[in-house]
Amino acid sequence: MKIAVIGAGIIGITTAYELACDGHEVTVLERRGAAAEESSFAHAGIVAPGYISPWAAPGMPAKFIQSLFSRHAAIKVRLPLSASELGWMWRWYRACKLETYLRNRAHLQKLAVYSQERLHHITADLKLEYERSDGYMVLLRSEKDSKGMQPGLTVLRDVGVDFKEIDADAARKIELALNPDTSFFGALSLPNDEVGNSRQFALMLKNEAQRLGVNFAFNTTVTQLSADRGVAVGIEGEPEALQFDAAVMCAGLDSARLLAPVGLKIPMAAVHGYSVSATIREPLNAPRSAVMDERYKVAISRLGNRVRVAGSAELGGSLDKKSAGALQTLYKVLHDWFPGAANLSNGVQEWKGARPMLPDGPPLVGSSGVAGLWLNLGHGSSGWTLSCGSARALADMIGGRKPDVDVSGLDVGRIRA
Repeated sequence: MKIAVIGAGIIGITTAYELACDGHEVTVLERRGAAAEESSFAHAGIVAPGYISPWAAPGMPAKFIQSLFSRHAAIKVRLPLSASELGWMWRWYRACKLETYLRNRAHLQKLAVYSQERLHHITADLKLEYERSDGYMVLLRSEKDSKGMQPGLTVLRDVGVDFKEIDADAARKIELALNPDTSFFGALSLPNDEVGNSRQFALMLKNEAQRLGVNFAFNTTVTQLSADRGVAVGIEGEPEALQFDAAVMCAGLDSARLLAPVGLKIPMAAVHGYSVSATIREPLNAPRSAVMDERYKVAISRLGNRVRVAGSAELGGSLDKKSAGALQTLYKVLHDWFPGAANLSNGVQEWKGARPMLPDGPPLVGSSGVAGLWLNLGHGSSGWTLSCGSARALADMIGGRKPDVDVSGLDVGRIRA
């Protein structure tokens, strides 16, 4: 089939690659001038099937209220909120019930495990070499932080995730550079999780997709869609729409705007995240792989010769206005755990990105219900973790095959309930 993939982030590129592997004629339409320029650009790089979890979870509404009065809170709200953002928050609140959380976490975990397997298969098959390292550790500052994790650990046990609850001394043996002056209760070690540079991977996979015949049209803004005898894609500045047999929506936040005219109301919100990237000043003071500060929800990862600190969940506000407080939290957490690791005097990259999040957590992967129009969107902060599995599963569905992973719970009917 002749298929359009709208969006060239990590989701769009993996989707285009898998469709090309199946023999389809694929064109990727991207409004930016290069691949992986938006949400995929500078996030933490964590691939964590063992720690993936919906943002909608029991206890989160209380944490949200507490965060309003905390300087270094993991969650922030920037007023005023739009009507759609308020509606999104109401749906998020309703999804925080334990039963809903456990169901959604199970869906995410299955897809994440499958996706990591697919990532490893692609990497080995194509001999891709990008910045990556194995292992991930969640640092617990207090016994209270440890107790708060226990419901999630039950899910990990149920799905067979390899993890260990360890004390501070054992954690320091895994990450030798942890600051000796920062005391903490313990950690959760996830040896099968990993960190990798998703933008590097995306650019390499783009080149492989091009070798398979995929056409990338950059600086190409999609203005509208219509589904009648295939899918017509309107392009800014072009008098006539482009005709395709099918189209896959992977356009992140812009997906909701493009899908509304064809009758699909996607409850998606921009939850902004921040990162700071800097070159390593002293390798012995830097992390070996990646850690997460559970209290502040800040990840510190090593990507080649750089350290990246990433975190915050900010609802509301604009992408072009950075919060000084959110950035200060990243610097604080870096100093707490790995002081002296990064060269912060020059060449520091401060980034803010918009995560396209659905209120209940899992993405939408599958048919839109409109003939010829498919969805692969709403992965939130887990796009890198879920990308390869989502793409392969969707390609199988488009090809009329049953995916090798259970995709129930990822269909568009979920958001209409």
